[in-house]
Amino acid sequence: MNTAGLLAEAFDRVGEAVHAAVEGLPPDDLNARLDEGANSISWLVWHLTRVQDDHIADASGTAQIWLTEGWADRFALPFDVTDTGYGHSSDEVAAVHVDSAEPLLGYFDAVQERTLDFVAGLEGHALDRIVDEGWTPPVTLGVRLISVVAEDLQHAGQAAFVRGVLERA
Repeated sequence: MNTAGLLAEAFDRVGEAVHAAVEGLPPDDLNARLDEGANSISWLVWHLTRVQDDHIADASGTAQIWLTEGWADRFALPFDVTDTGYGHSSDEVAAVHVDSAEPLLGYFDAVQERTLDFVAGLEGHALDRIVDEGWTPPVTLGVRLISVVAEDLQHAGQAAFVRGVLERA
């Protein structure tokens, strides 16, 4: 398996985890918070998708799907359109509220498709390219992609946990 195949496999697993955590849930469960400081499934999936969209757009030199395909308008959140959810307060987490799974999965699937197209085209030493000089050491494309996979899987796992708690209740 080459590097592009390995990354595609990792992102495919993110997609499986996201769909397993979200599909078939009613809005009350998607928006439920186990306590006032907890993240809802809707916030977790929105956030992981926003981060992936932001980072893949930056790495590929394209605009974010959030902006170009109207997802910001569909979600109509009370945040700046560049907000990815990083550092959100409890009130901001609560503001991410959906009426169905459709916008979460629709936005995620659009970002996932772009991500898979992007990683499929990676060759040679592409992963060594510096994509963020704001860190010491500077962040390479390879490190950035692994960071996205790690964060996505962590948040998808958190969403699966919340789903499990809600289903047992």
